[in-house]
Amino acid sequence: MRDFELLVIGSGPGGQKAAIAAAKLGHRVAVVDRPQMVGGVSIHTGTVPSKTLREAVLYLTGLNQRDMYGSSYRVKDDITVGDLTARTDHVMRREVDVVRSQLSRNQVTLITGVARFEDANTLAVKDAQGQEKLVSADNIVIATGTRPARPASVEFDDRTIIDSDGILNMDRVPRSMVVVGAGVIGMEYASMFAALGTKITVVEQRASMLDFCDGEVIESLKYELRDLGVTFRFGETVAAVERHEQGALTVLASGKKIAADAVMYSAGRQGLTDELGLDRAGLTADKRGRITVDKQYRTGVPHIFAVGDVIGFPALAATSMEQGRVAAYHAFDEPVHEMDELQPIGIYTIPEISFIGRTEDQLTNACVPFEVGVARYRELARGQIIGDAHGMLKLLVSPEDRSLLGVHCFGTGATELVHIGQSVMGCGGTVDYLVDAVFNYPTLAESYKVAALDVTNKIRQIDRMER
Repeated sequence: MRDFELLVIGSGPGGQKAAIAAAKLGHRVAVVDRPQMVGGVSIHTGTVPSKTLREAVLYLTGLNQRDMYGSSYRVKDDITVGDLTARTDHVMRREVDVVRSQLSRNQVTLITGVARFEDANTLAVKDAQGQEKLVSADNIVIATGTRPARPASVEFDDRTIIDSDGILNMDRVPRSMVVVGAGVIGMEYASMFAALGTKITVVEQRASMLDFCDGEVIESLKYELRDLGVTFRFGETVAAVERHEQGALTVLASGKKIAADAVMYSAGRQGLTDELGLDRAGLTADKRGRITVDKQYRTGVPHIFAVGDVIGFPALAATSMEQGRVAAYHAFDEPVHEMDELQPIGIYTIPEISFIGRTEDQLTNACVPFEVGVARYRELARGQIIGDAHGMLKLLVSPEDRSLLGVHCFGTGATELVHIGQSVMGCGGTVDYLVDAVFNYPTLAESYKVAALDVTNKIRQIDRMER
């Protein structure tokens, strides 16, 4: 008999939920992770610290209150890195305690160390003292996560030239910064540091940013960031980064040069699989360190599963959790619903963005008729109360069956607000539910009724003309 029925490599969102799900089903389960990384990348360098940092920035800068108290309003004038990290450190410690408690409460064995495959059912786990022990299992889940990808041509020093991990260890808030890459992580950090007063220049080789989002929402984000002093250099590539005593000089392929205190690279993520010895288990990873799985999250070896960022898109903590749970059920042939393709996306820029369903461009390209309903925060009492005059909610509705085709939010609470639309869409509801529903007042949720009335009035006008 093997040591465990399920062995999970990695204790991040995906690994933790896989382990707990299997334990709830009554199986012997263990999780392997490095002692300093309990909770995974999500807690230590990814989701939790970055979102906590964002909350600290919003509070200390008083950014959300400036419409009421003036553009110079700040809670603290001289914001230091210590001010920012005090909150992140506290939250990270608490979250690690929560993970340990949940694993212990569910009788999941936590094995600390670095794991690598010996064969398809056995892992060698090396502890902090360098001692190795073999652990075997009937089923294995790989949930090792990712790290920031580092271009080989760039000399990172974790002080002047950094990635999204290094940014959490900066010794000062830079006066200026170049952000290379206008993806989700790059734009989240660009907006945070712009709010702190850092002069930000974003360099992106593509012609636009976040092109999977609604076009109007992205234009609104650009406007807000430009208002904070952000400069965008689209269609540009970085030829070289030179480190100097005063900071770094970024040289673009077009010949432009940008001087700044720091340069942050956001060049995607690399799967943490290079030290796993995948070949010994009969597995391989692609050049980005990602593992291919089927709809049940099985790898090419039937009893080995992989979940979370290490399998690629969408690489979100929320989806990783559900992938872990579903994989655990499949490992023991338990009935489980497959993951719904209708999943919300949340981007924690300042202001934040969230959406579910399709965009206007996607619907247009697919020749799907739709009508648009919009509610702007400045029209809501709650928007005025919280000082957000720029937020908005957009509903895309089918004029044929009145179903919701897409929900797009921009502004305060967007990542919370989107779930109302998700529920209506997931239950097969129509815009008429939102028209007839009574929402608490004053709330941002009321924006759904405003947008629903807007879109149904437009549909009614079209129907009248066609009679």
